[in-house]
Amino acid sequence: MIFTMRWAMLLLLSLDGTQAPQELAISVNVDLVMLHATVRDRNGVAAGELAATDFAVYENGVRQSIRVFQHQDQPVTAGLVVDHSGSMRSRLADVVEAARAFVRFSSAEDEMFVVNFNENVSLGLGRPGVFTNRQDEVAEAIGRPGANGQTALYDAVVAGLEQMRTGSREKKVLLLISDGADNKSVHTQTEAMRLAVRSNAAIYTIGLFADEDPDRNPDVLRRLARATGGEAFFPREAKQTAAICEQIAGDIRRQYTLGYVSNSTRPEGEFRNIRVVAEAAGRGRLTVRTRTGYVAGSTP
Repeated sequence: MIFTMRWAMLLLLSLDGTQAPQELAISVNVDLVMLHATVRDRNGVAAGELAATDFAVYENGVRQSIRVFQHQDQPVTAGLVVDHSGSMRSRLADVVEAARAFVRFSSAEDEMFVVNFNENVSLGLGRPGVFTNRQDEVAEAIGRPGANGQTALYDAVVAGLEQMRTGSREKKVLLLISDGADNKSVHTQTEAMRLAVRSNAAIYTIGLFADEDPDRNPDVLRRLARATGGEAFFPREAKQTAAICEQIAGDIRRQYTLGYVSNSTRPEGEFRNIRVVAEAAGRGRLTVRTRTGYVAGSTP
């Protein structure tokens, strides 16, 4: 996204891409495209200790100058969006334990909220703008409602993105746990995808469904994750969800943050594609996962 931010204690980069000789306390207002990137080696292991010069960022195929670079744990506004429709009844206990794992492996500086949904959508902590970082509060917020009724997944994603806007952390993540079905939303899939792309939130999805479930929709879970720089998971058993949540929390902690000012002269309102490449001597093939693009002129 392009948006105005105030950053402190950033590693400044000079115009030639080299890192400034020391970390400076700064306060700057500037329109930036900010990217949170997960980098893995050929074995799928998180690649640490990369420098800004190991990255190349392309917008619509044109290389951009990286102006902000960080690789350190940053506090996150995280939303857990949990399906409580009838199809999730047998899996809800495992989802609650997975939520506990996600909080346990997150930072004490994170702020979290819960969105529960079946055919209705509600905030698990009671009202807009309320956050917590306590395992028991998150688990209770998810476990309190029963699982029944139909599914308004797209409405829940929209509600999660709206709640995300009230968070105070610059880095934002949604964790969506569902079978991907939707048979009750007011919002359409296109509307939910559009808002997700315009947001600055990475959406991680966990698809829980049986192979014979006729309502399952793994494709929408993949699309939400891929477009926003998250990742989609499809465990064979619900009890594997806790380990996946631990992995997601760890990935969030180890991400690289890249920022650039677009050199495009094309008009605002268009979708601009983003590609990030990482190469480092002796590190073999590296894969980078981040958002696939942004809408110029949009705000999170």
